[in-house]
Amino acid sequence: MPTPQPHEVPSTPVMHLAFVLTGLGTMLLGPILPLLSQRWHLDDAHTGLLLMAQFAGSFLGGITTSHRLRTGTLLGLAAGAIGFTLFALAPSLPLACIGLVIGGFGVGRVITTINITAGNRFTQNRGSALSRLNFTWSFGALLSPVLAAWLTPHFALSNLLLIFALCFLLLAILLLIELRNNFDLSFRTLSEAEGEESASPGPAQSLPTAIFLYFITLLFLYGGLETCLSAWLTTFALRFGVNSLALSEYTMVLLLSGLTAGRAIATWLLLRMRERTLQRIALILSALLAAALATSRHASVIATLAVLLGIALAPIFPATFALLMAHRPPARKAGVVMAVSGLGAAALPWLMGVISTHAGGLQVALIVPIAVAIVMLALSFLPASAESTHP
Repeated sequence: MPTPQPHEVPSTPVMHLAFVLTGLGTMLLGPILPLLSQRWHLDDAHTGLLLMAQFAGSFLGGITTSHRLRTGTLLGLAAGAIGFTLFALAPSLPLACIGLVIGGFGVGRVITTINITAGNRFTQNRGSALSRLNFTWSFGALLSPVLAAWLTPHFALSNLLLIFALCFLLLAILLLIELRNNFDLSFRTLSEAEGEESASPGPAQSLPTAIFLYFITLLFLYGGLETCLSAWLTTFALRFGVNSLALSEYTMVLLLSGLTAGRAIATWLLLRMRERTLQRIALILSALLAAALATSRHASVIATLAVLLGIALAPIFPATFALLMAHRPPARKAGVVMAVSGLGAAALPWLMGVISTHAGGLQVALIVPIAVAIVMLALSFLPASAESTHP
């Protein structure tokens, strides 16, 4: 493999490897929530605290992003290694939450810095390029329930989590080698390179407050929408579709298979239609399919809806983030917008857990993602964002 040029660090392979890990990390809890609930005797409200801890950490990781994107990526990988090690060794819920905050910080930082890096680096057909990168993230997310179903019956969960943390450490070392090869890791040279990166492909523009708040709202809602469905699907399928944890975890595999396939399809579609058009179609389908899921009581129906929901959700993030990056926002503001997605992913799944506990179960609680999709659709008609220059 040729040595990447300074403006191409992290290299494209490292970016994709990092997104495999962040996909695994983002979807980590969903497949193992029943195991953790059984271990610590948690109801849905307390189980939701684990989700809140991880995604609150993700919010902090994104909101503290600066223009030094390479350094931020390295920091995120290191935090992932530390946080998931603590989570693996935690003997109780409070300590597990601390580990998840740190691990979530790392995941959020890496997702934010790499998305901004890609948005700056790939200026032609930005939506398609971001969708291609997030296809890799979806593949990592897909591995999470697959590996959980295959490995948790045979190996201790703590050992599996330690191996996961080690993967973050190894990738951090690989990125460190790239930085050393290209910049000699002197603080002066690295700082200059970071400045060069943040200025590419052109000077960042001041993001008007109305547009800034608009995208903050959209990404908050999107983070909650996707995570409400992905984090609770295994538990939903276990209660209403099948009576086996392993089989319920494969329902999650179907959702993520749909998401992965949908990202591949979106990469092609975003070369042929505007981001806003595809975003609206995806939101309409997501609301309808989530409503259908709320009425489902058969395993085959839940499985079919899981695949279709994944396909429907797939284009929403790359289309929305491409619309944001068309404004060439400063890295810090783009990081804040990305971070708010993590905040929504922390708050809304927790709200689902509370509603489920106090208002009649997860079928009732699905009103949360349905309402979120409808609100996002309404917001898409506000004249608050710019379209890309294609097609």
